[in-house]
Amino acid sequence: MAKAPPSPPPLVLDGAASDLAAEMAQWLMHLRAERRLSAKTLEAYARDLRQFLQFLCRHWGGEVTLGRFARLEAGDVRAFMAARRSDAIAGRSLMRSLAGLRSFGRFLEREGKGRVGALAAVRAPKIKKSLPKPLPVSAAKRLADSTERAGEDRPQWVLDRDAAVMALLYGSGLRISEALGLKRRDVPAPGKGDTLTVLGKGNKTRMVPVLDAVLHLIADYATACPYSLPPDGPMFVGAKGGPLSPRIIQLAMERLRGGLGLPDSATPHALRHSFATHLLSRGGDLRAIQELLGHASLSTTQIYTGIDTERLLEVYASAHPRA
Repeated sequence: MAKAPPSPPPLVLDGAASDLAAEMAQWLMHLRAERRLSAKTLEAYARDLRQFLQFLCRHWGGEVTLGRFARLEAGDVRAFMAARRSDAIAGRSLMRSLAGLRSFGRFLEREGKGRVGALAAVRAPKIKKSLPKPLPVSAAKRLADSTERAGEDRPQWVLDRDAAVMALLYGSGLRISEALGLKRRDVPAPGKGDTLTVLGKGNKTRMVPVLDAVLHLIADYATACPYSLPPDGPMFVGAKGGPLSPRIIQLAMERLRGGLGLPDSATPHALRHSFATHLLSRGGDLRAIQELLGHASLSTTQIYTGIDTERLLEVYASAHPRA
């Protein structure tokens, strides 16, 4: 007879009774095992629910039990959202909070622990649409040039590493977590391959093209790196040989911004935006760009059409004789 899966360790939550804390632990275990959500998403959902329960404890003036939570009213949820907004929490974060709370409510309903209809009754906050800010082609290319860092007081292999990472972000449109998550075995030698298999959001893998010039930059870094880079180890390592932190690449970009005269919007993620925008402006197919970026929905990719439209209008306004 198969053994039942182990119960999750009990959670201790400020303001929540033990029965509700136990259901939260089961919910997080379900999201991890069945939904295969990333560790960062799980952490954010858990944090949002904790904040909500702490708010309800103050709002109701007592401990939040499972039975009391099941009788949640829409006004309670709106009061929580209003309190969060008064703390200058952005609309996107509020929408994520509501999504996590709704997920927990659906879990309780499936488990027969109550129907929390108030969570579905509250309208999601409106999010102000903001267009990504891509870099000019010339600036994106210079960020991937190690000679631009020649004056920095850091080892040459570190400069080569940073240039290789930025070239990868721009050349293949990767998220920084995807680039730094690559293993040595995942990256072909120059001339030996032209694709990478990366692990994206939700533990989904996808195949992306990689330029031979980028592979040469990675190979130069690997040759200069003083640490062993085993096939199963990370491709990019830090100053002490451990996995490279995204913060190190963010700091490298900050140093370069001043030297290249780039705005604060020039971040590692802006290189991914630049990849998509430059492809689209040169006739790239939107569906293909969606696949390359690993977007689950085409509507996420369509934001880049707004950037291209703005560029076309600028050209029209400056070039048309009657503009």
